[in-house]
Amino acid sequence: MKYIPRGIPCLIVTVCLFGYLSLVMGFTNMLNTIMRTAHDLLLNTVFYLMAMCVLTGALSRIFSVFGVVDLLQKMLKPVLRPLFNLPGVSSAGALMTFLSDKPVIISVAKNPLFARYFKRYQHISLVNFAGSYAMGLLVIIFMMGHGFYTEPLYGLVGAIIGSIIATRLMQRLVLKEFPHYKDEDVMEENGQRSMVNGELKRTPYETVPDDSRQTLFVRVLDALLDGGKSGVEVGLAIIPGVLIISTLVMMFTFGTDPETGTYTGEAYQGTELLPLLAGRLGFVFKWLFGFNASELVAFPITALGTVGAALGLIPEMMSKGIIDSNAIAVFTAMGMCWSGFLSADAATLDSLGYRHFISRSFTCTFIGGIVAGIITHWLFFLITYLIELLNP
Repeated sequence: MKYIPRGIPCLIVTVCLFGYLSLVMGFTNMLNTIMRTAHDLLLNTVFYLMAMCVLTGALSRIFSVFGVVDLLQKMLKPVLRPLFNLPGVSSAGALMTFLSDKPVIISVAKNPLFARYFKRYQHISLVNFAGSYAMGLLVIIFMMGHGFYTEPLYGLVGAIIGSIIATRLMQRLVLKEFPHYKDEDVMEENGQRSMVNGELKRTPYETVPDDSRQTLFVRVLDALLDGGKSGVEVGLAIIPGVLIISTLVMMFTFGTDPETGTYTGEAYQGTELLPLLAGRLGFVFKWLFGFNASELVAFPITALGTVGAALGLIPEMMSKGIIDSNAIAVFTAMGMCWSGFLSADAATLDSLGYRHFISRSFTCTFIGGIVAGIITHWLFFLITYLIELLNP
């Protein structure tokens, strides 16, 4: 192996990857699908996320400047510290992602008035913590809109437990490799970001302004504009991760054109390899999550790329009669915990300067989502069983 030229393994993997896709889809269809999927993701996903980052960046800046962050720190520290080993202000990040999507945590985490409460290892694990509630409001409302009102609440409980697992595990992995992160502050006393990989990272938005002499209108306007401008930078930073990783995941998740049953080169077509592999292990998913049909694994598999696309599978599942209340509860938990982490986590950590921890974050989030699904299933089973005993 030591005599194999360095570039040979890379060429083998590349040829096998695109050779498989072109063999199944056709070479021309494969290229068209890759380009059109990436283009659609850029227009309809990235720019949408950028808009959310601008708005949440402005809101988080307002919360910081006018003391809301300090209030959250004091109120929620007794809860978040023992459960997640995080400061109370972390709840602001979870709230933002719950109302929108994972990448908005970047705007919050980069805010110096927010980051000053964190040690380095806690700041890194913030992606796993806040990301476990991503698009939670959308998921819950979607489920309720299809007639499931209590099941999403089970899923929310499961997502919280999954978040605890993912966050704690990530902190442990970080400290195992970098023990000094336990005592290293993210922000130094002068409001600037501390050393990262031996290099001092600074941006124009990392200083804490002295605005005591400014009028209220000017303070509000400055906070909105500075926070919004940082959101634009965040939106640009997540483009590579979303386009590259999401495109690959979707090409291994989705199938042919639903109308013609063939490959046409349109966006969001693929080989359905991931659902096929998961279907082979249907008995495992039945025991772990209570799925009564192998087709149900398509939801969590699709949620790895995007939970929005996964939600689009539910009406079809309902029409086939393969979905039940337990599945909805599990879908809610796993959809929130995973919520496209294969694409979002990479872009988020890269933007925050923690690219080195992407693989560890993937592992922790994946385990947290599995635990969330298992806990939700057995919690739903236990409570349903107890209700049946009390109301024969």
